[in-house]
Amino acid sequence: MKHDPELVADLGETQLDLDRHRRCGFPEVVYGEGKTAEALLQIFNEFASRDIDGFATRVATEKAARLLQEFPHARYNEIARTFRLLPNEQQTRTGLVAVVSAGTSDLPVAEEASETALWTGADVVLVQDVGVAGPHRLVRSLPKFAHADAVVVVAGMEGALPSVVGGHVACPVIAVPTSVGYGANFGGLAALLGMLNSCAANVTVVNIDAGFKGGYIAGLIAKNASNTSNRSGG
Repeated sequence: MKHDPELVADLGETQLDLDRHRRCGFPEVVYGEGKTAEALLQIFNEFASRDIDGFATRVATEKAARLLQEFPHARYNEIARTFRLLPNEQQTRTGLVAVVSAGTSDLPVAEEASETALWTGADVVLVQDVGVAGPHRLVRSLPKFAHADAVVVVAGMEGALPSVVGGHVACPVIAVPTSVGYGANFGGLAALLGMLNSCAANVTVVNIDAGFKGGYIAGLIAKNASNTSNRSGG
């Protein structure tokens, strides 16, 4: 790859990838944890100057407050800890992503997945608190996401929910283990191993508490499914 100064914004401590959208389908996403409010401001000013719909995850409330002073029309989800520069609720949506959470304690990770999928341009339905301890709750909610292009399932404890969902839908299921659980959960490791051992063939797994990764992959699946449908005239 040749060096092209137009493909990278040199912000000192940050080298912002301006070519990510062309190569990978979406702009670079900023990981907010560990960055100062001033560093985030510098990055989002660069996004704004180029009319890029910047998106950041793991942004603490106090840092978001500083960003919102500069960008009052941006959107901050305090539960998900995500910050989005140019939210456009009227944009044409590409495909459907469902985010299903096992319990209310899993909501921060589920919200991160939802906000990420929305940022990718997908339409999103969020189904909460349908864990395996009350299986009838999931069955009742199935019509909400039976035709989704991808389903993100967020669960802690023993991580059983993705396998159950996988047995009900004809699309990829992206399992997101959370660190929610008692001691033998080992900070999400038990849920991760349970999901990796799922017997449902359509289940794949991302890292512990990785709502962003689950939402991003689901959004990419939905976008590509929509593009395929449009090309075939569906």
